[in-house]
Amino acid sequence: MNKLDNNKKWKTLAAGLLLSGSIAIGTVGAASPASALLLQKGTQHAEVVDLQERLRTLGYLSAGVTGYYGSQTEKAVQTFQKRSGLAVDGKAGKRTIAALKAKAPASGATLNALAKAVNGEARGESLKGQVAVAAVILNRVQSNQFPSSIKDVILHPRQFTAVDDGQYNLTPNSSAYIAAKRALNGEDPTGGALYYYNPKIATSAWSKARPIIKTIGNHVFTK
Repeated sequence: MNKLDNNKKWKTLAAGLLLSGSIAIGTVGAASPASALLLQKGTQHAEVVDLQERLRTLGYLSAGVTGYYGSQTEKAVQTFQKRSGLAVDGKAGKRTIAALKAKAPASGATLNALAKAVNGEARGESLKGQVAVAAVILNRVQSNQFPSSIKDVILHPRQFTAVDDGQYNLTPNSSAYIAAKRALNGEDPTGGALYYYNPKIATSAWSKARPIIKTIGNHVFTK
């Protein structure tokens, strides 16, 4: 997904909504109320991650998974609807989502990657602090300065200590999944931060010179 597709903002029609059901490791989880959401252009939600993964599995979407319903996702849905004999409107309602789920599984790989990053970078922080770390990753997806998918942002060289030192490979706990979903559903306690650091251990003068937005737990968040 290109940056113009994202319109430089995380627009959301369902900010703050949490998926219901149990927190299943590596999956988006049960989503009975969330399935009632009409996913359409401008929606940011964990359900969009599920939608995009299924579209990619079937070959309708070549862009990376972002959790944001942009132009490329809309076009992919339109193509799927046309080939599936559904009304073609580019919106993923109940019928479209049901047809998509019947034809393709969702791996849950993207949510798992985000939870792993949160666990590795912010394990021991408050839930708010963990959501903040997840939000920084999603903010980077929307910035021209970074790659355009969640997994590519996380694995971008020399950006996250947890990836470099192997903590990213630890099994995330339930708190990390909750934080990842809350960020995907539009929560951003950082106010749009693109960077963060722990002032007690950070040595980079470049990081410390950036404008501070706020401090949450042990992390300072910056633009």
